[in-house]
Amino acid sequence: MQIEVTTGDVVQAQVEALVTAANAALRGGGGVDGAIHRAAGPELLQALRSLAPCQIGGAVITPAFRIPSPVRFVVHAVGPRYGRDEPAADLLAGAYTESLARCDEVGAKSVAFPALSTGVYGYPLSDACRISVTALKATQTQVERCVLVAYDNRTRQLWEQALA
Repeated sequence: MQIEVTTGDVVQAQVEALVTAANAALRGGGGVDGAIHRAAGPELLQALRSLAPCQIGGAVITPAFRIPSPVRFVVHAVGPRYGRDEPAADLLAGAYTESLARCDEVGAKSVAFPALSTGVYGYPLSDACRISVTALKATQTQVERCVLVAYDNRTRQLWEQALA
C-alpha cells in the first residue's frame, strides 16, 4: 500500500473512502466527524443508528451519501480517549487496522485518514502518528493508496518522520 501525507481538509480528499474520528455512540460530533456529517447530510446519522454502538478500537462503514465523488464510503473509526481507554496504543492501532478491514469489505482501493484520537480525545500527537504508520504498514489489505490528511504542518511533519 502506498502511504502519502498531505495537509488539508479530509472531506476534500480524492479517495473512495474517508475515515472519520467517531465516538462509540456514532452520533456525530465536532472536528473531522462534524465536517464529514455536514458534508454527507442527515442520511449519514440515520444510517449509523443501526450500527451503534461501536467498540473502541473498532470501525464501521456507511455510504458517503452527499459527499461528492470519488468518495463512496465513510469509515467511522473509534479511537481511544487518552488516559481513559486502555491499552491505548493497541486500541489506536486497532482503529486504523479495522478501518482498512472495512475498506476491504467494500472493495475500496483508496482511503484518507485524519489523525485519530489526537483532538478532544487527547492522544499525544507524536505517539499517535508513529502508532498509525506502524499499524498501516503492518496491515495486509487490498487498499492500494492511503492518504494521511494532516490538520496542520506539525501533524504533517510528524507523519512524514514516522514514514521515513
